[in-house]
Amino acid sequence: MKLPVIKHLTEFIQENDQDYINETIEVLEALTEVPSLKDEELDVIGELISNMYGAIEVDKLIKAGTPKKEALNTFMQRVLGSIDK
Repeated sequence: MKLPVIKHLTEFIQENDQDYINETIEVLEALTEVPSLKDEELDVIGELISNMYGAIEVDKLIKAGTPKKEALNTFMQRVLGSIDK
């Protein structure tokens, strides 16, 4: 996951609508079922999907009243904490 990408996607959600991200995730998940995709291509799609889900989580924190910077930091700490376990 890349924090700058998640931050940008979070701003996109705030300016537009979360539905765009949800629909994009659905399209990308459908693409992963193409049998001719290479592992590298699947990795890129997976990274995009992860960043989009991350942006959705950050947006939820912001809507719950957490300041944007704190929401981003909280989310990344949660991700890093799950990696360390």
